[in-house]
Amino acid sequence: MDIIIKNMESADEIRGKAYVHWKSWQEAYPGIVDQRYLDALTLEKCEEIAFRWTENILVAKDGDRVIGFVGYGVSGDGEGECAGEIYAIYVLSEYYGMGVGYRLMQAGLERIREYPKIIVRVLKENSRAIRFYERCGFAADGSEETLELGSPVAVIRMGKTNSIEKMI
Repeated sequence: MDIIIKNMESADEIRGKAYVHWKSWQEAYPGIVDQRYLDALTLEKCEEIAFRWTENILVAKDGDRVIGFVGYGVSGDGEGECAGEIYAIYVLSEYYGMGVGYRLMQAGLERIREYPKIIVRVLKENSRAIRFYERCGFAADGSEETLELGSPVAVIRMGKTNSIEKMI
């Protein structure tokens, strides 16, 4: 397996990112996000999103296939602090446990290394993702909000000081 991490550049990579987005939601969120919301989140909707949001995206590729992505940039928290944010990170489930998510996270963190603090947001019930973020050095900071995804869903914020580090 020869997985590379690179900037998302081509239309095929954008469509591949859209597929990973769609498939990851279908795999990770049943029982967490309202099934009606998941059913309404079609591959076509994910493609529309992907073609609108093409900046600050890195993709993981296994050969020509996009198998994961990370989106990063400045935090939109509006708290007056200078922070970066990992907006989204998804990997196809068949690649879980292979280090793809960790490599994507490290590459995303490297792109926002100028920010002293980095945050991520995660669905409170998504224990697998929370454990991943904890292994990457993030900790819940007490901030919580509710999103309406067909029904109310709790989202927690996790933060860390920005230093590229080895996963324990």
